[in-house]
Amino acid sequence: MGELSVRELPLFPLPDVVLFPQEVLPLHIFESRYRIMLQTVLETDSMFGVIKLDPNDKSMANVGCCAQIIKHHTAEDGRSNIITLGQQRFQILEIVRSTPFCSAMVSWISDDNIDNLKKLDSLKDSVTEALSDVINLTGKLTNTKKNIPNKLPKNPMELSFWIGAHLGGSVAEEQQRLLEERNTYTRLQREFEMLDHTRKQLAARTALKESFPDVK
Repeated sequence: MGELSVRELPLFPLPDVVLFPQEVLPLHIFESRYRIMLQTVLETDSMFGVIKLDPNDKSMANVGCCAQIIKHHTAEDGRSNIITLGQQRFQILEIVRSTPFCSAMVSWISDDNIDNLKKLDSLKDSVTEALSDVINLTGKLTNTKKNIPNKLPKNPMELSFWIGAHLGGSVAEEQQRLLEERNTYTRLQREFEMLDHTRKQLAARTALKESFPDVK
């Protein structure tokens, strides 16, 4: 995918769903317009755009992530189960049609090149440490053994996408902001602030639990 290339991409708007590059997204396709979209996509390059839909005003975000179908199964009733993998991010330039499914001209977007790689690596280490602390403290509070994933990305940009995808709770708005961010350092910095805030809250709750073990 060329950085400056522009192409038409079928869109699949999903309420409060933000797909990040290299993340797996399983989907169940049942609406007739998306069955048509799936057929079209499978006949070409198996690519379509996942874009966050605001469930309240039904507006679409302007930046989404391209999904590539890596597995698909269609049942006799025409419904399909597919597994997709997030590829490159895109920005909508214009909607070119809305029936039978939405399609847009898009341009690919990527993060800016970082000048200070040492500073970025140092931030990546701080983020990884904060993530590890959050996982360990959560394990202590819930009396379960939780470990940091073995295959955590080493590349700062890939790590920033991984963390964005695995934020807990109803955080689609924040995830969308992280997806739209075009600077790896800024994205990691925001994630560090969130993880550090969570770490402090969990540490306080853990200290309380250890001081007053009978208090729930």
